Amino acid sequence: MAHMRLGTNLPKVGSYNRAVVLEAIQASDGISRVQIAARTRLTAQTVSVIVRRLLEEGLVVEDGSVPSGGGKPRTILRVDPDAGYAIGVHFDPEEISCVLADLAGRPVERLRRPVRPGLEPEAVIRQMARAARRILREAGVADGKVLGVGLACPGPLDGDGVMVSPPRLPAWDQVPIKGLLHEHTRFPVTVDNDATAAAIGERWAGIARTTPSFAYLYLGTGIGGGIFLDNQVYRGRSLNAAEFGHITLEPDGPECYCGNRGCVEAVCCPSAIEAAMGGRVSHKAVCAAAAKGEPEARRVIERVAERLADAAVSVVNMLDIDLLVLGGPALREVGELYREVIARAVSTRTLARRLHAVRVETSPIAADAAAIGAASLVFHATYAPRLGALLSD
Repeated sequence: MAHMRLGTNLPKVGSYNRAVVLEAIQASDGISRVQIAARTRLTAQTVSVIVRRLLEEGLVVEDGSVPSGGGKPRTILRVDPDAGYAIGVHFDPEEISCVLADLAGRPVERLRRPVRPGLEPEAVIRQMARAARRILREAGVADGKVLGVGLACPGPLDGDGVMVSPPRLPAWDQVPIKGLLHEHTRFPVTVDNDATAAAIGERWAGIARTTPSFAYLYLGTGIGGGIFLDNQVYRGRSLNAAEFGHITLEPDGPECYCGNRGCVEAVCCPSAIEAAMGGRVSHKAVCAAAAKGEPEARRVIERVAERLADAAVSVVNMLDIDLLVLGGPALREVGELYREVIARAVSTRTLARRLHAVRVETSPIAADAAAIGAASLVFHATYAPRLGALLSD
């Protein structure tokens, strides 16, 4: 099982090893202590001590046993899904989506609310807090069971959860979104870029559960990305890595707000698709028409898919990954069309194609991936400190 994180026998890593063990239990559908030790390369004694503590805390339960090859039967361990919950909030400029996830990563309840155009940032944040309250009420989950709120929102974000000149939300510059959401919900808040959160959601509850290295191409109001390399999410120096939307496709193309010309985002985002149709129809209507095979709409979407494929080939060549996932709210009914065009390009035009095939898939949880990822951030912050952070203090 090369895709699992491995434990380490250095000092100061008790909490890291505990996270590794919890992750091994979470990722499996029932696992014994012996299997945990084999997968994490921790000693049987270390695993035993950690499991005892996880059982005492009620995070993990013993659930039957299986015969072993001689000797006494092995006890099977599972995560207790009801041991804790996290609220995931995804703030897209057009809508707020909210999920309540249990400790096993399953969304227990979902909620969506449109954002009224022109609302002040604080009013929108109050709307997020109301959605969080409501989802708890509907699920009948007590506040004491909630470990926190995870928030996925458009970047760039600084280390304190303050939005810094988000390109499509000029009114949100310098809004301390993390602090304000904490103030209005009274829960601890963890925040991340929406595309990175969607990649984390895919890793946790979608098709990338067992893939060590993959890239997520996020199609929303803008275009972003997320990267997992060797089982770790890669966030970059300023937490804003994987801006796939700003790979240049057309050097003489339209100007992009980032200062570049002909970026993926400038050529492929929903507003560019509307412009290509002469500004007569909405992005939603273009996608619906293309899905039905209407020639003009189909031509526009296919051209955008070809441009996205050019960017995807660059990403695959640079990162040498196993999987490229397409997701985000702008996929609508044309996800399969995008997938076919991009898969064809990746299988015929990437350098290492003879060495290994790269899968291109549309996200099965596309609509909720960022909100699910945001919820899982809470569990990760609570139970899975990063090894780098532990060793640097």
